[in-house]
Amino acid sequence: MLRLSTLPSLTLYRTVLVLCVLVLSGCASVPNPDARDPWESWNRGVFGFNDAVDRGLLQPVATGYQKVTPTLVQKGVSNFFNNLTDMWSVVNNALALKGRETGDSIGRVLVNTTVGLLGVVDVASDLGIDRHTADFGLTLARWGIGNGPYMVLPLLGPSTLRDTAGLPVDNWGNPINQFGDESTRTGMTVLKVIDTRAQLLGAGRVMDGAALDKYTFMRDAYLQRRRNQVYDGNPPDEDSVPASEETGQ
Repeated sequence: MLRLSTLPSLTLYRTVLVLCVLVLSGCASVPNPDARDPWESWNRGVFGFNDAVDRGLLQPVATGYQKVTPTLVQKGVSNFFNNLTDMWSVVNNALALKGRETGDSIGRVLVNTTVGLLGVVDVASDLGIDRHTADFGLTLARWGIGNGPYMVLPLLGPSTLRDTAGLPVDNWGNPINQFGDESTRTGMTVLKVIDTRAQLLGAGRVMDGAALDKYTFMRDAYLQRRRNQVYDGNPPDEDSVPASEETGQ
């Protein structure tokens, strides 16, 4: 059963909303927006807010974590959270009727949770059992729901209308939210955010050095990655797919 305490507080939502309104109020409309991104002016405002939070808070914390935490410990933390993600992937691969992916995900969870000491050691990868990460947004795509407009969510980052609609289900299915103790859930969530950001430090430096427009770079990379995931790594030529199927419009 979903616990009310697992949902973000109304205070947090209100704070984020106020901050976004202040940021977005100064945004000018974007001429000739990308068809995939009709809300670009608003999205750029949220992107700027997220980038400021990242540079001022997340990036320094993640950098410190990476410097003081032994590499072996960092790897174990990442493996542990990957194992929790695999648990939710079992459900979504099953809902998408992907038999092989479901079997692999079940195998990974069983092996890593037992032999791998609750997932700290990724024994399944050593045995050649592939990861097939899946969330409810991908499940909705499997059911024929298109992307919808591109969105940038406060604090959460790039998304689409379809993926945003799937977030409440992903939140409900997140194994971290099933822990009974609130302090444990909070601590694990914070550690997961720091671990994820630490893994992206290298990519962030590359993007800062290469991208002329970080917003466009991030949008295109996200949409390309999600498209690749929807088509299991073998996306068709974009010209062969109707626009309505891609966008859901």
